Amino acid sequence: MPITEYLERNDREFGEDVALVELNPSLPDNRRVTWKEYNLVQPEPSRPYRRQITWHVFNEKANRFAHMLIERGIEKGDRVGILLMNCLEWLPIYFGILKTGALAVPLNFRYTSDEIKYCLDLADVNVLVFGPEFVGRVEAIADKISKNRLLFYVGPACPSFAEDYISLTADCPSSNLDIKLTDDDDAAIYFSSGTTGFPKAILHAHRSLMHSCAVEQHHHGQTRDDCFLLIPPLYHTGAKMHWFGSLISGSRAVILKGTKPETILQAVSNEHCTIVWLLVPWAQDLLNALDSGELKLEDYSTSQWRLLHIGAQPVPQSLIKHWLEYFPKHQYDTNYGLSESIGPGCVHLGIGNINKVGAIGIPGYGWECKIVDENRKEVSKGEVGELAVKGPGVMKCYYKNPAATEEVLDSEGWLYTGDMAKQDEDGFYFLVDRKKDVIISGGENIYPVEIENFMHGFEPIDDVAVIGLADKRLGEISAAIVQIKKGFTCTEEEINAFCEALPRYKRPREIIFADVPRNATGKIEKPLLRERYGSLNLVAAENKS
Repeated sequence: MPITEYLERNDREFGEDVALVELNPSLPDNRRVTWKEYNLVQPEPSRPYRRQITWHVFNEKANRFAHMLIERGIEKGDRVGILLMNCLEWLPIYFGILKTGALAVPLNFRYTSDEIKYCLDLADVNVLVFGPEFVGRVEAIADKISKNRLLFYVGPACPSFAEDYISLTADCPSSNLDIKLTDDDDAAIYFSSGTTGFPKAILHAHRSLMHSCAVEQHHHGQTRDDCFLLIPPLYHTGAKMHWFGSLISGSRAVILKGTKPETILQAVSNEHCTIVWLLVPWAQDLLNALDSGELKLEDYSTSQWRLLHIGAQPVPQSLIKHWLEYFPKHQYDTNYGLSESIGPGCVHLGIGNINKVGAIGIPGYGWECKIVDENRKEVSKGEVGELAVKGPGVMKCYYKNPAATEEVLDSEGWLYTGDMAKQDEDGFYFLVDRKKDVIISGGENIYPVEIENFMHGFEPIDDVAVIGLADKRLGEISAAIVQIKKGFTCTEEEINAFCEALPRYKRPREIIFADVPRNATGKIEKPLLRERYGSLNLVAAENKS
């Protein structure tokens, strides 16, 4: 069955209960919002801006958007893009799309104008829904993307090149739709990139979304009494699929727009959150604030907080050991997954296995795993090979890319992840290295080839290689090994100034002036560079601490 049926059930059974809360500490307390259709709770002095909707309003808003899409000609199988920052509108829009039988296509909020257009074209998107943060980027390509697409704007002061979502949906029917959906029907397209940085469109069926609901609830046991603090971006499979545990249990969730330690603890305390999913940097920042005395746990109500889970990157054992010194009663879990496996949960540590911190865990609920050699033959325990996963959450394909699909998905349904791993004698999986050179920094993928190509545009640079350096807070940071042309001089400051044209998270954090080694076929010898420089930043960080 489609996950939209859970939303309609929650409306029937828990309609007057709060489903979603939005907290935005960056907005002034006296801000007034004119969007009448939402249940608003005006901010109190010294508290963040806050608004909320019930399950009934959530379902109504999804229905109104679905009816509006149908009135505008959207049919089952069409595709609707979502380009929004986390907000109270995000999930009702997502579910409204699913209710029509169209495919939801979330877009990374860091995409440039050109990347937005590329992804819209790649996924054959018929409609783009975007928010105020993206007006400039969408306007830059509006004449190129609006000829065959509808553009709907979510926010105040609708730009002239788009239509106003609020006014369009205000008078639409709020009743449930009668569109039949099956497990095999297409549901969503997510984007993932390889080491070149060019996105691939990942096609998932409704079966994948339903399985992610079951996996999350099975792993973390959400009940009606839980409250999930949702911080990561909803465009990504990670945050949304963890929230699916709240959907299936009919429990409340808080969308927090901010990652500062004080902001997180305030939200946990004021909203009585019981489950929090953090990235490693956010957890490390919170520990640092407690260690320094900047924050004191006794100033917050945290006794109801029962579960911390972390994903998107390897988790240092020392971090969890330190965490339990402050929160000794916390359950803990880490989750491994890919967008191709509908996000986290195909492998997970399990809340009863804290003695195995450092592992990514065991096969998740309904999943199978194995480790194979270069011929895709299963290896023995303890041997390193490529991790493969199989289950109801595996993608259908890379949309319009059969060659790429064939590379990672075999006829038996095994998805080959590109991650190198090994299994211990107890059956727990440990990541060893990545088959590809993607750098994961603070949970974000950084693609070395993309940065290298950009830096080659700087005249003094003769050659450049980008690798990941270990970092205590972010897991990894990008470092550029730069080889300068003969007869040229160049400083680190000049390179950093040139790289300011890149998005901040893509800019190299370290510049190393040295020759770039290449093998006989012209390929950069990155294993040699990682061996030479790989522990450089971590050693420096340890010396400072």
